[in-house]
Formats: sequence, C-alpha cells, structure tokens
Amino acid sequence: MSARVVGPTDGDSGFLGSIGVRFMIDGEEAGGDFSLVEHPLPPKALAAPLHKHTREDEYSWVIEGRMGALLGDDVLEAGPGDLVFKPRNEWHTFWNAGEEPCRILEIIAPAGFEHFFRELVALGGALKADPEELGALNERYGLEMKPESVPGLLERFDLRIGEPAEAVPAAV
Repeated sequence: MSARVVGPTDGDSGFLGSIGVRFMIDGEEAGGDFSLVEHPLPPKALAAPLHKHTREDEYSWVIEGRMGALLGDDVLEAGPGDLVFKPRNEWHTFWNAGEEPCRILEIIAPAGFEHFFRELVALGGALKADPEELGALNERYGLEMKPESVPGLLERFDLRIGEPAEAVPAAV
C-alpha cells in the first residue's frame, strides 16, 4: 500500500437498500488486514436486520450525527468521535439515532467484507435483491441475517428503512 490522501469525495459510492456506502480503502491495498468504508445514514434509518459476521470484526467511528446500535442485548448510542466495536459472532445492528444525517467510518478486519457491499450494490440493494441471490451472497461472506427482526426494530427504535440519503450517489 502506498501513502495517499483519501478526500471527502474519493472512492466509489452506492446504496445498500437503506444506507449508503463509500469505498475508501480496499483490503487488497492494506495487505488483507482491513478495509475502510464510509456509511452515510439518512435520519432514523435502520442499516440492516439483526445480523452477525462469522469472519470479521467491525469498528464504527462516528463522524457526525448519532449512531444507535444493538449489540447482543445491549442498546447503545454513540456520537462524533466515539468508536463502537462490533465483534464477530455477535448479533447486532445499527441505525441513525437522530433526525439529522449520520456518517460513520467502518473499519472491517480482516478485509474482504467490503466486496459483499459491492455485490449488494450491484444487486440493487438489500430491498430490491432477489431473496435467493441475497441468501447466496450472505452465505459466501459468512453473514447470518434475521430479516424477521426488521418490523420489531423499526417499531422499538422508531426507525425507517429504504429511504436513500440525498448525498449518496446511486451507482458504483
């Protein structure tokens, strides 16, 4: 990996179905140790159903706004400058806890899961993807999901899903 500056508009962007993604550092650039993406979250947006990663840990650093998260049975909220650790094999989800946009930097270690996001964008996002294709994608990346958790999460935390942020470009 060579030294470089990643500017605020550098990297491909896309929409995952409820939140955005901007690809900042791919795992190949970091020797497979980690990847870095940015997730812009529209107000009150649920990022995903309850899910767990079997191969990687995630570290979410809040740039702006308020990020809520359910980690196992723990509900927490983080603001600018806070780092949230989401270890592999723990059921979790996260959301924008406020009425203003939220942006987080997501460090994924080891790298590889950033390719899941690229493939999901190509499928049109989680809400538009064919369920069989989405299931196969989850399996390829060692991701387990509980789609049936979405209605309860939306109600419990007063959230929305499927509304893109204005600042997120539509294509990768």
